[in-house]
Amino acid sequence: MTAFPVPEPLTSHGPARVIALCNQKGGVGKTTTSVNLAASLAEYGRKVLVVDFDPQGAASAGLGVNANEADLTIYDLLMKSSVDAKDAIRPTRVENLDLLPANIDLSAAEVQLVGEVARESSLDRALRGLEDDYDVILIDCQPSLGLLTVNALVAAHGVVIPLACEYFAMRGVALLVETITKVQDRLNPRLTIDAIIPTMYDGRTLHSQEVVERVREAFGERVTESMIHRTVKFPDASVAAEPITTFAPSHTGAEAYRELARELVARGAVA
Repeated sequence: MTAFPVPEPLTSHGPARVIALCNQKGGVGKTTTSVNLAASLAEYGRKVLVVDFDPQGAASAGLGVNANEADLTIYDLLMKSSVDAKDAIRPTRVENLDLLPANIDLSAAEVQLVGEVARESSLDRALRGLEDDYDVILIDCQPSLGLLTVNALVAAHGVVIPLACEYFAMRGVALLVETITKVQDRLNPRLTIDAIIPTMYDGRTLHSQEVVERVREAFGERVTESMIHRTVKFPDASVAAEPITTFAPSHTGAEAYRELARELVARGAVA
């Protein structure tokens, strides 16, 4: 496996590259990847914003923010044009890492946005003006291909797809790629698939090995060399409401996300 170099510190911040972390299948390590990739990039001196775009608010909880007590959330930015995005941003305990929180209110947005003009661009409008404050904006999408996910794809420059190393997860990626292609054609021609990340890998099983092999055959260089192995430390870190990079900084899971961050910088997916 390639040893990716540690990224050089940036001399200035922005404009941000917006990346949507998507997979319509739940339980594939999407939020774990959002939180820990963000923390790893922040560790390398990048100024990072995580946009929690899932009504379950898992990314908010994973970064130690109680979104139910927040005065403003991403829902308010979507539905009220008078709200300034900077007023809703919350700092986290990780240096260089901020959060736009979400809670169950966001589930109402999908219904309410249906009647709006240019409803697919609501998130893009809400995030406008933040690009110069950050190097990377990571959008943690909900596990569906509904209107909220389409909003994330319209707002994004790139898509990162966490893919659990199991056959059922692999089958759903074709549908997600089809949706991404439609958004590229009709709404956001700049959108690219930056990376497909094998998650929940268990090298002891033939099943995991075969799935990775099949995914590499199907998607080639889009699949990262970095793989995230299955470990109980990830749920432990989630319970502690912090990224694994601070919860267990020397654990192999923390190093796996640092390596992924280095690879994405080396690929040019982030600065």
